[in-house]
Amino acid sequence: MGKAEGIMRLIRPVNCTVMGFAVIVGIIVAVPDFSLEGKAAINAVLGFTTGFTFLATANVINDYYDREIDAVNEPDRPIPSGIIRPKEALVYASILSAVGYATAFRTNTECLVIATISWILLIYYSTKGKRTGLLGNLVVSACIALPFIYGGFTAETGLSLILGLFSAMAFLSNTGREITKGIVDVEGDNLQGIKTMAVRYGPRTATFASVCFYAAAVTLSFLPLVLEKISFWYLPFVGLADLGFILSSVSLIRNFSRENARRIKNLVRLWMVIGLLAFVMGKFSWKW
Repeated sequence: MGKAEGIMRLIRPVNCTVMGFAVIVGIIVAVPDFSLEGKAAINAVLGFTTGFTFLATANVINDYYDREIDAVNEPDRPIPSGIIRPKEALVYASILSAVGYATAFRTNTECLVIATISWILLIYYSTKGKRTGLLGNLVVSACIALPFIYGGFTAETGLSLILGLFSAMAFLSNTGREITKGIVDVEGDNLQGIKTMAVRYGPRTATFASVCFYAAAVTLSFLPLVLEKISFWYLPFVGLADLGFILSSVSLIRNFSRENARRIKNLVRLWMVIGLLAFVMGKFSWKW
């Protein structure tokens, strides 16, 4: 693995792209007649860039602080493997953070405030919050939910009920995923004193906790249709995502081994992406 590949693995561009896309989804949902023209197009690019670079910053800083844990759990990651030096990682994080702040500042004051809150939460999680277990999971999920709200302010419409519902679904599903990740990392977390649910109460209890959060997200996903806040074509896509969450939950309950938990956490990311597509399709499909 070369330096360039190491940087990409450190940043995790796929996850960062999803975060940037979540901001775009927030913009699309917030604006009644969305079109990528003029100022709207500029703000969309700025919003995407802020979401992308801030998550990239968080990923780099998290790997910097987790380098001893990763030496046990994931020894092939860029820092513990020696491809990226710890000081280099901090330089990359500083550059990414500066870009994110610049684009947030360029958007508007409200976006700069939300970006600052997000940055504080991300740094808190990487430095201290992760060791708190469930509280750390909730902090991460808050950061995952914020892009939708950020999108609303990027579009200069503010927070709406539908954006609040989408944010809540993202919060719940990601909390389940974070708890599932704790099952994967239980060995290294236990050695480092990180009190995840899997460490405190065992993989079985952590499994049922994560499944409860997945179930809550699935239950909430039907509310936009009930309230008639989105078109009918939201249903097939959110239905596919919900089916994925349900099947993944059943699989995890049946087998909460580290290997299966790793597989499930990756699948859950896919279901969350399909959920993002559901939000978009529910807004635009009526034009077909």
